[in-house]
Amino acid sequence: MTRKLPIIAIATAPGRAGVGVVRISGHNLKGITKALFQKELSPRQANLLTLRDADGQTIDQLVAIYFVAPASFTGEDVLELQCHGGPQLLELVMKRCLELGKNDGLVIAEPGEFTLRAYLNNKIDLAQAEAIADLIDAQSEAAVRGAARSLRGAFSESINDLIEEITQLRILVESTLDFPEEEIEFLENAQARTRLAAVKEKLESLRVGARQGKILRDGIQLVLAGAPNVGKSSLLNRLAGEEVAIVTAIAGTTRDRVKESITIEGVPMHIIDTAGLRETDDLVEAKGIERSWDAIRLADLVIFLTDPNSTEDGLKEQILRELPPKCPVLEVVNKSDLISLGPTAAPKQAILISAKNGDGVDALKQKILEIVGWNGPQEGAIVARRRHLDCLERASEHITRSEQFAANGNNSLELFAEELFLAQNHLGQITGKLLPDDLLGKIFSQFCIGK
Repeated sequence: MTRKLPIIAIATAPGRAGVGVVRISGHNLKGITKALFQKELSPRQANLLTLRDADGQTIDQLVAIYFVAPASFTGEDVLELQCHGGPQLLELVMKRCLELGKNDGLVIAEPGEFTLRAYLNNKIDLAQAEAIADLIDAQSEAAVRGAARSLRGAFSESINDLIEEITQLRILVESTLDFPEEEIEFLENAQARTRLAAVKEKLESLRVGARQGKILRDGIQLVLAGAPNVGKSSLLNRLAGEEVAIVTAIAGTTRDRVKESITIEGVPMHIIDTAGLRETDDLVEAKGIERSWDAIRLADLVIFLTDPNSTEDGLKEQILRELPPKCPVLEVVNKSDLISLGPTAAPKQAILISAKNGDGVDALKQKILEIVGWNGPQEGAIVARRRHLDCLERASEHITRSEQFAANGNNSLELFAEELFLAQNHLGQITGKLLPDDLLGKIFSQFCIGK
C-alpha cells in the first residue's frame, strides 16, 4: 500500500477557536511552500507569514512550520499552517492551498490518512496508530493515560517481547526438526515446557490487561430496565448527579430512551434509561418499549429495577424471562426508604437503594464495576480494542494447543511448531506486522479527516 500524492486537511476540530491548523504532507513540499509564500522555509522554524488570494488580498497572517522528511509525524515532508480558527477562514486557506498545489497533485486527505502514512513509513506501528484515535476519544482521565502509554509504545513493546520469546522457542523446535539424526531429548534439554509456560503466563497477563483496557476505551453500556414508575429515571438522575430525565408520579412518563454518560472510578458508563416495560395500546409508548428491548439486547449490563411495594409479580417474572440469556442482570430494589410500608419483602440477592435520598447507590456502583470485570485502576494500564482482545484470545488458544503437543515429546514437534507459528501470527496482527490491507483500510477509515 503506497501513498504518493501530497494531501491536505484541517487538523483541528470543527467550530470556532482561537487557532486552527491546516496540515499538508507529501514526499516533497518545497514547490507548494514556495508557491504559497514566495520563499523557501527553514526546517523546524516558526515563520510568521501572510497568505494571499489570487488577487493579492490577504487571507490570513499565520504561522508556518516546515518539517523535512523523515523527521516528521508522517515520515514525509509536512507543512503545518497555524491560522486563526474561524471555520470559513480555514476553508479559504484550504482552497488557496489546493489552487497553488494543483500542479503538484495536492488532494484532500482521506480519514486517518496522515496517521496511515506514519504507519506505512514506520514512524509508528498499528497499535500506536490506534492509540492516537483512542487518545482523542478518551472519555476519562484513566483512558487518557492508558492511551498515552499505548502511543508511547508500552503495549507494542509487550507484544513484541512476547513475539520474540515465541520466535526463540520456534527456532529451537524447528532446529530439532531439521536435524532428526540428533537423538536428543529436545523438550528436556531446551527446557521447552518451562519456556512455554512462561509465554502462556505473560500472554494471560496481557489478556487481563487488555480486557481492562477495553473497558477504559469503550466504557460500559448500562441499561436501566423495569416496569413503569419503579424509579428508573430517578436512578439515572442520581447516578448522573443532575436532572437529565423527567420524573413524575405518572406511570409511562419516559416514552423513549434517555442516554447519559458518566464515569465511576474512571470507568466510562453509558447509561440508558428505558421506557417502562409493559403491555400498552399507546402507539408512542409501544414504540419506546420496542426501543427499550433493542437497548437491552446490546447492553453490557442490565439493571432490573423493581419496587418492593408493587403487586405486579407476574409482570416482573415475564420481564425476567424475556431478558437475553447471555446478558448479565443485576436486580435492584428501589425505594428502600418505603420498604417497611410495603406488603412484600425485598429479594435477598437484590441490592437495596433509594434513588430519592441516595441510600445504597455507592454500593450499587461497586457492584456494577464488579460484574463488568473492572479490577480498579492498574499501574501501567493501556487502552485496548475488541480487535486486540480477539487476537490475544486466538493466540492463547494456539499456545494452549501447543502445550498438548509438547506433552507428547519429540513425536509431535511439527504440530508444536505450527501452533507456535499461528500464535505468533495473531500477535503480529496487533502491531500490524501481519495485517491484510482491507482490514488496515477499515481501521483507518474510522479516524477523523485531519489525523
